[in-house]
Amino acid sequence: MDRAVYERMAQHDATHWWYVARRKILANLITNYVRPRQPARILEIGCGTGHNFGMLGAFGTVDAIEIDEGARAVAESRLGRPILTAPLPGLDGIPDGSYDMIALLDVLEHIGEDQASLASIRTKLKPGGKILLTVPANPWMWSAHDRAHHHHRRYTKAGLAKVAKAAGLKIELLSHFNSLLFPVAAAARLVGKLMGKTTSDDQMPSAPVNAVLTQVFGLETSLVGRVPLPAGVSLVAILS
Repeated sequence: MDRAVYERMAQHDATHWWYVARRKILANLITNYVRPRQPARILEIGCGTGHNFGMLGAFGTVDAIEIDEGARAVAESRLGRPILTAPLPGLDGIPDGSYDMIALLDVLEHIGEDQASLASIRTKLKPGGKILLTVPANPWMWSAHDRAHHHHRRYTKAGLAKVAKAAGLKIELLSHFNSLLFPVAAAARLVGKLMGKTTSDDQMPSAPVNAVLTQVFGLETSLVGRVPLPAGVSLVAILS
C-alpha cells in the first residue's frame, strides 16, 4: 500500500468508524461461528499496524505476519514481540497444522496468487481450524481507493466462493457486510470516478460524522451471518 495509507492507519485505527465497527462485527462472528478452542492459537496474516490484536487476543494467543517494514514496527510495539515476515503464498517457516484460526482481513486482494495463498493457508490449520477472511466486494466499485491500497482485485460473492473451493476449502459462512452504508459508499465511488478523484477513502471524518458512521456500521453486528445481506462494500467468509 502507499506509505500514506499505513500512516493514516497507524494514526486513526483505534477510532476510525470502519476499524471500530468492523472489529465489533468480526468479534461477534468469531464468538458465534468460528468458536475456536480455548485458548486458541491464532495467526493474523497481513496484520498492518496491529489494530486487530486486542480483538483477536480475546480468543487466544496471537502470532502475526506483516511484510511492510514500517507497519511491522508499529505492530511489534503493540504486540510486544517480533512480527513474522513470511509472504504469501509460500508462508515459509510457518509449520503446518499450527493454528486454530487464521485471520486474513482485507489482505487477499493484495495478493496476485489468491488461490495458491488460500491453499497454503489451509495447510497451516490444525484439524478443525478455520480461516476468517474479509475482502472488498464489487469489481464495479474499483476506484482510486483500490489503486492507493495496491489491490489486485475486488471480489464478487461467486468469485470468492470459486477461489475458496478451488483451494480445497469448505465454505462455512459467506456474506456481504458493510451493507447499511452501501448506497452511500456506492454513490461516493461513482461520483469520485466522474470527478476524477485520485485519493483513497480512508481519511478521518469529523467527530460527529465518525460517531454516526460507527453506530450505523456497528448495527450489522447482529445481522451478519444471521440475515441475508444481498449487497455490501465488503465480503466476509469463514472457511475450513
